[in-house]
Amino acid sequence: MLPYFPFEQDSYAMTLGVRALRPDETLIEVDEAHYARELALKAANLAANPRARFQALPGTEPHQWETVTVLLPLMARQNPQHFALEVEGTRWRWRNLLLGTETLFTPGDTGSLPHAPLDWLGRQVQEDLLLMDGTREGLPMMAGQLCFPSMWCLDEKMGRSMLDIHTPVPGFVSKLGTATTRLMEGLKPGRTVTRCNWALTVSDRMDLEPWTLPEWKHLFEGITRENAGERCFLRLERQTLSLMPNTGAILFTIHTYRAPVATEVEDPARRRRLANVLRTVPADTATYKRISSFLEPLVAWLDSEPVPQAANS
Repeated sequence: MLPYFPFEQDSYAMTLGVRALRPDETLIEVDEAHYARELALKAANLAANPRARFQALPGTEPHQWETVTVLLPLMARQNPQHFALEVEGTRWRWRNLLLGTETLFTPGDTGSLPHAPLDWLGRQVQEDLLLMDGTREGLPMMAGQLCFPSMWCLDEKMGRSMLDIHTPVPGFVSKLGTATTRLMEGLKPGRTVTRCNWALTVSDRMDLEPWTLPEWKHLFEGITRENAGERCFLRLERQTLSLMPNTGAILFTIHTYRAPVATEVEDPARRRRLANVLRTVPADTATYKRISSFLEPLVAWLDSEPVPQAANS
C-alpha cells in the first residue's frame, strides 16, 4: 500500500491540507523498493533531454548551493543507513550508500560537481526539486529538476509567479491563492510544511510529461466497471515547502507514489470514501485532472462488492 491516503472527508473539497512536518518525519523520503529504478529513470531522462528536466535562471547558483548544503547534512542525519557526509575543511565528501557512489566537492565551486548543484542533488533523491524565489513579489520559480511531473513541464512554468503557475487549476487562484501566498511568505527556516496531493491516471509510469501522452493515451480505452480498479492508478504527491535561511529560496519537493486503485481500497471504509469523493468532483476539475473518461466506471467499480480473495490451499 501507498504511505498516504489523502481523502479525509466524504466529498471533494479544494483545500491546502498543509501541516508542519512532525519530528519523526523526514524531509526527503526514501522508498527503498523503488529507489534504484527511479534514480536510474531520472538519469536516463536527464541524459535524453537535459533542458526539459533541469533549468535554472541566471544568478541562482547561490540558491542552489544553499539548498545542497542544507539538505545533505539533514539527509545524512535523518537517513544514516542510506547517506553519509564528511566535512574536511572546505571539502565535503558525500556517500550515497544506496547507489554505491561517492562525491568529493567544495560548496560554492560549481566545477567541483559533475552537474549544476540542484541538478546533482536531484540525482540523489526520488523527489522532484523546485526552487521559488521567496524574496521577490509573486514568488517566481527560478530553478528546478523535474523528472516525474503529472502533465506539466518546466518550459511552461519557469520564471512565472506562483499564482500564474496555478492558473490552469480550476478555482485555485480564487479559493486558495491568497492562503497559499501567505503560507509561503510566512515560512520560517527549519520549519518545513507538508501536504499530499492526489490524482488518478491510467498509467503507472512516473514521467507523465505532456509530450508523452501519445505513448499511453490508448490506456484510456476499455476501462469498465469490472476492471477499473486494476486499470486505474492512484497517484500521490507528497509535497514539502522549506525556506532557505540565507538566500530566501523556497524549496518545493515532490515525491511521487502510485499504485492500482484496487490495492489502496481493500478496506471497505476507504472504498466508500473514495467513491463519495469522486462522485462530488466538479466537472471542470474532472476535466483538468483528465479523469472524466473513466470516472463513471471507476465509481461503479468502487460501489460494487469486492470479489473475495481465494483462500490459500
